[in-house]
Amino acid sequence: MFNWGIIGLGKIAHKFVEDLQKVPDARLYAVASRDLERSQDFSLLYNAEKPFGSYEEIVTCQELDAVYIATPHTGHFENSIMCLEHNIPVLCEKPLGMNAEQVHKMVSLARFQETFLMEAMWTRFLPTIKKVLELIDSGIIGEVRTLKADFGFAAERDPRSRVFNQGLGGGSLLDVGIYPVFLSLLLFGRPKSIRAAASIGPTNVDEDCAMILKFQGQKLAMLHSSIITNTKTEAVIYGEKGHIHIHPRWHELSSVSYELNNGQSERFDFEYHCRGFSYEIQEAMDCIKGGRFQSDKMSHDFSLMLMKVLDDIRLQANIFYPLSDHFTDKEIATKANKFSQN
Repeated sequence: MFNWGIIGLGKIAHKFVEDLQKVPDARLYAVASRDLERSQDFSLLYNAEKPFGSYEEIVTCQELDAVYIATPHTGHFENSIMCLEHNIPVLCEKPLGMNAEQVHKMVSLARFQETFLMEAMWTRFLPTIKKVLELIDSGIIGEVRTLKADFGFAAERDPRSRVFNQGLGGGSLLDVGIYPVFLSLLLFGRPKSIRAAASIGPTNVDEDCAMILKFQGQKLAMLHSSIITNTKTEAVIYGEKGHIHIHPRWHELSSVSYELNNGQSERFDFEYHCRGFSYEIQEAMDCIKGGRFQSDKMSHDFSLMLMKVLDDIRLQANIFYPLSDHFTDKEIATKANKFSQN
């Protein structure tokens, strides 16, 4: 059996374990919370053998094959570094870190330790994304020119909740805006220029963020994220011969269709037996069993590029996290001036 551990036992940890139970030869072995009683309750619920009352204790568990980091955004760096220092493979929730500096350190340590590290961007491994890439590669919609993608939900305005808490890395961009940004980079690579604006709420996090990214070959991505409005949460990829539609909610288990300029269309539905996390879990396990330190589908370089782009968006949209950021006043001014000229 492949033994998984989890650090952080919030809502997403429950979703992860529900799918973990559907992966062959995988089991939850150890869980860690800052509250021992919470760890014990979680262990009883999912039959984990080792509950720990601190994050640090889990690294003493020698039977672990990998750890899933499910803490709030601001804990990803510290928790991942701790595991990597003990040569424990890491699947870390997105965003991998709070900024590119953190991600660079995480990747460097993983490579030095020759220990697996992957950002848990579950969307990358879904059948929908696989089908989209196949359709694009087939040339059925011609050269891809434009992407329109959004992700928004109306969260309860509670300053104590994670999504509105600046100290925990809250806000729309890092929580859900990362998904449309990820898709644009998957399709087009690194952007040449960025336009971004955000609505900053009373808790100093971005409640809405709008982005226009321009890529090589005059390709464009128009992206939007929100934590105060319910958006369609769909993605449309426009090519010269037609378009591909990833149906709502596009970042999770959904369906795909295309429609050509001549009226020809087709829809692809998939048979699902999980919530969607099983695919990334299987990818991580396959990589670790195969002695690989990263996934070809969600590589270290891709996560670094993604975080650098998110940093650039934040700099232009004035989205800051004082407890994590190390942006200098000169860097902020230079980035803002550079973006305004592109």
